[in-house]
Amino acid sequence: MLKEFRLFIAQGNVLDLAVGVVIGASFGKIITSLVEDILNPIIGLVLGGVDFSMMKVVLKEAVGTQPEVAIMYGNFLNTLIQFLLIAWVIFLIVRVANRARMSDTPATKE
Repeated sequence: MLKEFRLFIAQGNVLDLAVGVVIGASFGKIITSLVEDILNPIIGLVLGGVDFSMMKVVLKEAVGTQPEVAIMYGNFLNTLIQFLLIAWVIFLIVRVANRARMSDTPATKE
């Protein structure tokens, strides 16, 4: 069983998956920074100085030591924008890869 496990780990697809996960996590951090640090301030400025991270609906005000209960929909908007950007970039990558793959097929070369 140990020998099979070592063979499994040594296969290229496991290493490729590990590299993909690490790069994907880094890409996610880049997109998060792009949205929170660059895009949202610009969008907020255009909308009259709105700070997305502070957008919320208060369900119950803070009383004494009890904190307020609020729906932080601004954070949700940040996450939604991040998702859309990541989905768009993945779409573009897949589109380029598909076109490159189609141009390599013998049927299209003729």
